[in-house]
Amino acid sequence: MSRPSFVAAASAVALLAAAPAPALALDVPAAKAAIDAQLDRDYPKLDALYKDIHTHPELGFQETATAAKLAKRMRALGFEVTEGVGKTGVVAIYKNGPGPIVLVRTELDALPMEEKTGLPYASKAKQMWNGRETFVDHSCGHDIHMASWIGTAQALIAMKGQWSGTLMFVGQPSEESVGGAKAMLDDGLFTRFPRPDYGFALHVDPTPYGQVAYKPGVISSNSDSLDITFKGRGGHGSMPATTIDPVMMAARFTVDVQSVISREKDPAAFGVVTVGAIQAGSAGNIIPDQAILRGTIRSHDADVRAKILDGVQRTADGVALIAGAPKPDVSMVAGGKAVINDAALTARTAAVFKAAFGDMAVVQPAPGAASEDYSEFIIAGVPSVYFSIGGLDPARLAEAHAKGEPVAANHSPFFAPVPEPSIRTGVEAMTLAVLDVLGK
Repeated sequence: MSRPSFVAAASAVALLAAAPAPALALDVPAAKAAIDAQLDRDYPKLDALYKDIHTHPELGFQETATAAKLAKRMRALGFEVTEGVGKTGVVAIYKNGPGPIVLVRTELDALPMEEKTGLPYASKAKQMWNGRETFVDHSCGHDIHMASWIGTAQALIAMKGQWSGTLMFVGQPSEESVGGAKAMLDDGLFTRFPRPDYGFALHVDPTPYGQVAYKPGVISSNSDSLDITFKGRGGHGSMPATTIDPVMMAARFTVDVQSVISREKDPAAFGVVTVGAIQAGSAGNIIPDQAILRGTIRSHDADVRAKILDGVQRTADGVALIAGAPKPDVSMVAGGKAVINDAALTARTAAVFKAAFGDMAVVQPAPGAASEDYSEFIIAGVPSVYFSIGGLDPARLAEAHAKGEPVAANHSPFFAPVPEPSIRTGVEAMTLAVLDVLGK
């Protein structure tokens, strides 16, 4: 994000925090009490669902069993359910009289990595990914989201005498590959089904459980995938002078590309280039003839994004030129665009959160570094609030902070949200947000 837009965003956050809360039509304490009573009855089943999904994660566009589990639950609640939208997505519709149409989104997919939490319900699952078998883990927290999604649906159906309108619950595939939202839209999400008037989504974060965070405007980053194939000339590891070493090129690029971040963009502007995978060779004494490098590029501001993309291309070409190698194949594909919360809907929802959670409802101070393809639904015309819930034990976080110890965050093999308080907060916050816009 450039300095002017950063200042504008900071001003928006300050205004939201300082502005008087809008008058609430919803009786928040009474609604929260009703939701909690429902959770007291439903939580054991939500916990079982959460642990089942956590133990049996599935990768993007492979979430057939996960989608079927959610579809079965939603049909039992009386929703009209359509499966296979955008390959493996789920759309569940519940009509309850005249009123707005409200979208509630959860993700279905997990990540291609091995879980190392040691939990009794830890995943041991494996699936094929990019042509090879890999462990699969819900290390981003989408399992928490799915349990909260089902819990929200249960609470809203139990309280259907208090609202009027249409619920549109969407189970989106392949968020991690930043393709599932677009696939659902391309498959007629807003033409085969009602076009929503409002939209909500949540994400569990490595913050204290019980906390709810929100922010108007930009809350996440642009995302671009990076794939480079460096072409060399293979040979014997003991005779490098007869070769052109692509591993050396990949290594040099990994280091040199960081100068684009440190020397070519405004230091105050957010921008990241991360190389997450280098694949080359088969043995220690063989110099291969190519190296494949994969990474991700993140930014908030369009000008910064353009500068980084240009710098990545120049660095890759320069590394090959220095090595006397052919021009590399460079692919940078746009992924998720920045999620931009609707200011008016955020202010309205923030007032509900403040009334429900008090000091545990906080304003997110700055846009996050991660990306999220929920932005596709917003770009398609759905005014939305994307908010976060805490997932970790506050005492453990305070202890780690005091000792200077790192805390496992999303995408870490050790990331382990505490299920019950996280899911309860997700259900409370999402149900209240929906009730506020659907209230009679």
